[in-house]
Amino acid sequence: MTSVAAAQPSPTMSSVSRDGAAIKALDGVFRAWRVNTGSAATLSGVSQRTWTRMRTGAWSGALSQDQLMRASALIGLYKGLHLYFGDPLADRWVKMPNGGPLFEGRTPADYMQEGGLPAILETREYIDAVRGGV
Repeated sequence: MTSVAAAQPSPTMSSVSRDGAAIKALDGVFRAWRVNTGSAATLSGVSQRTWTRMRTGAWSGALSQDQLMRASALIGLYKGLHLYFGDPLADRWVKMPNGGPLFEGRTPADYMQEGGLPAILETREYIDAVRGGV
């Protein structure tokens, strides 16, 4: 008979698979948005070198709470954009100048890079509100 403790995955294995899934999803988002390595790294909250290692599978670290929140918000933003706009516009939106009060003529990508996690969360909330989800 197997004990309950032995049947459950270790926290380390759980976080490794969670982090790997988040990184893979973020890489897909950044590819769809055609975001360069520097912008992807900034949005992810890591250095360019670390982002390159992360996306190629050569990174063995663990994501911080900040990095996980960034990943969650960016993946949610991607999904929200695809629910609100058609696919081609959804993938271009983050790099289009936006006259809305949140962005003041900047692109959402620039706004999020400049403002870090708070700006990423605001952008996600903005899209959720526009599509009526908030």
